[in-house]
Amino acid sequence: MIHRRSLLAGGAAAAAAAALPRGAVATLPEPVGQTSADTQPPLAPPNGRPYQPVATLNGWTLPWRMRNGWKEFHLIAEPVEREIAPGMVANLWGYNGQSPGPTIECVEGDRVRIFVTNALPEHTTIHWHGILLPSGMDGVGGLTQPQIKPGKTFVYEFVMKKSGTFMYHPHADEMVQMAMGMMGFLVVHPRDPGFRRVDRDFVFLINAYDVEPGSRVPKVMTMTDFNLWTWNSRAFPGIAPLPIRKGDRVRIRIGNLTMTNHPIHLHGYDFRVTGTDGGWIDRAAQWPEVTTDVPVGAMRVIEFTADEPGDWAFHCHKSHHTMNAMGHDVPTMIGVDHRGLAAKIVKLVPDYMVMGERGMADMGDMEMPLPDNTLPMMTGAGPFGPIEMGGMFTVAKVREGLARDDYGDPGWYRHPPGTVAYEWTGPADRPVRARTAPTPPAAVRAVKPRPPGGGHGHH
Repeated sequence: MIHRRSLLAGGAAAAAAAALPRGAVATLPEPVGQTSADTQPPLAPPNGRPYQPVATLNGWTLPWRMRNGWKEFHLIAEPVEREIAPGMVANLWGYNGQSPGPTIECVEGDRVRIFVTNALPEHTTIHWHGILLPSGMDGVGGLTQPQIKPGKTFVYEFVMKKSGTFMYHPHADEMVQMAMGMMGFLVVHPRDPGFRRVDRDFVFLINAYDVEPGSRVPKVMTMTDFNLWTWNSRAFPGIAPLPIRKGDRVRIRIGNLTMTNHPIHLHGYDFRVTGTDGGWIDRAAQWPEVTTDVPVGAMRVIEFTADEPGDWAFHCHKSHHTMNAMGHDVPTMIGVDHRGLAAKIVKLVPDYMVMGERGMADMGDMEMPLPDNTLPMMTGAGPFGPIEMGGMFTVAKVREGLARDDYGDPGWYRHPPGTVAYEWTGPADRPVRARTAPTPPAAVRAVKPRPPGGGHGHH
């Protein structure tokens, strides 16, 4: 839930207030936190320029205050607990109680002042990825500013020169701090509220962690072999669905702060790629896709009209990214009858895990015990049985009759009669196998190809 923290109660904010110049304490905005992993309703702007707010998948938007023409926010960089999915919690670093931190929303032309208090055990900074601003506000520790030491508060001030889709993350001990979950979304809405207006605007960041089974803290030295692929630090079935009203114009903004690219695929629709972190794409230059690749350190914006109701899968198309707790050392046992063997081996080697003799789906029947605080590789139940997914997977739930501001889970789709794939129970002819092609006559086999150019060879 959202909670407000007293500036005089507790460590970080009180220490930060004491570190500010005399007379500045009264201007420090009250910090606001959020601990729930549920998607919070969009935050309608209480003041300032109007805009259509976004819905952060498994996240929320940071409130602000207006003061003398400045829109003021307060971020607290701090250790947090994040439920990756039911049954697993990780100890991460983030902002204002969560990883990723809250989404910051403002409008093109806004004067923005962001207070950043450091409650981490080491120094930090914040870089405003994609924002056009003075060099000294760019947030690169040692290059454009001193690092923010523990207990200190720094102030960033700049004018939002253009609308678009951006993010924030540290540029101090970056490998550690981003591997621990320090990042957040930043949306700058157009000055004209009618510019490319949509009905539903979703945002999320792609991130990845390496958390050993039974552990709670990511391994920050990992470079390639991650075992938890997440959206907004959540893995399926913990990733919330996207509730959409039939007929809505939908925008989804995606940012990638992992160490690999992600081909993001939506079932049931084709969409147009309408923006990057460099800005909006002219309509004539937009291109249609059903899968768009999101490179490392980049943003992609996609849009479509939700005219077909149903439950539509939405996921990364790298197959290992829709599984949890994967590892390269899992042996393949397809075709091997190892009934009763795995349980005996686990008694000797607790971390041993094998693929089922008929594939990974077979593992669901093995009922192998998992270490505490660990997710199974494939999980989630749907209306027709196990969904057998994990990681970067959720469902776009397009429904008729949803209220404009309704972002609650509408449940599973009720398919009209005759629209669900079904088992054939009628007669089935045996398949006819193709015959082997006959051997060509000897005369044909004796013909030799002419040399290149169609001419005669040299004699």
